[in-house]
Amino acid sequence: MTVNLDGAAQVGHRLVPDDGLPAWMRRVVGRADGARLPRWVRHATELAPDGARRSAVLMLLADGETGPDLLLTGRAATLRAHAGQPAFPGGALEPGEDDVAAALREAREETGLDPDSVTPAAVLPPLYLRPSGYLVSPVLAHWRRPGPVRVVDPAETAVVARVSIAELVDPGNRGSVVVRPGLRTPAFTVAGLVVWGFTAGLVDLLLDWGGWSVPWDAGRIIALEVPPPTGLGPRAQVAR
Repeated sequence: MTVNLDGAAQVGHRLVPDDGLPAWMRRVVGRADGARLPRWVRHATELAPDGARRSAVLMLLADGETGPDLLLTGRAATLRAHAGQPAFPGGALEPGEDDVAAALREAREETGLDPDSVTPAAVLPPLYLRPSGYLVSPVLAHWRRPGPVRVVDPAETAVVARVSIAELVDPGNRGSVVVRPGLRTPAFTVAGLVVWGFTAGLVDLLLDWGGWSVPWDAGRIIALEVPPPTGLGPRAQVAR
């Protein structure tokens, strides 16, 4: 990965006022407004080559049975890009689309989500992901009327799960993944997935913004194995 440590000019910006958002969501959106992403995960847009394809992902938060939760997916193992990896719903922008429209459309196509049940709340700075060549804009949204979601196309998505914030902050579900010597990312073992890399970095950021984070052992290393052919994501093995 190429990382510009000086950062880009773009910052996160809110899309809606606080009216109608629950208190916990107002807290997250307030932190997102004007924010820049952490140094380890921030990819400045000027590093993207001319013509880099734009894409967007949906970071969807809802009031769940045990408190706020987050919608996550696991990509199918047969995909050419990021096969078997956990992800937020999302994909490439189509002609004439903006980030919000693309994130909602892709979420509907991948999970059956009803876009009319969602309030887009903020857009974070775009990130250039060098391995796939995409310039990705995370869209933070509140799922004000949660409904059923599912795997729509198994050739694209293997897992769709609502994961509670309580599970994500549980120190027993947290650790780090060594991407390469000298580079680690946060990691979460939830819903049968190992969430790591770009997605885990954004989850980690959400937990901080929401005031939910608790101390956890960053020295706990979760080793990634080759994704199984079922596409359920990398298996986790905690290093002893």
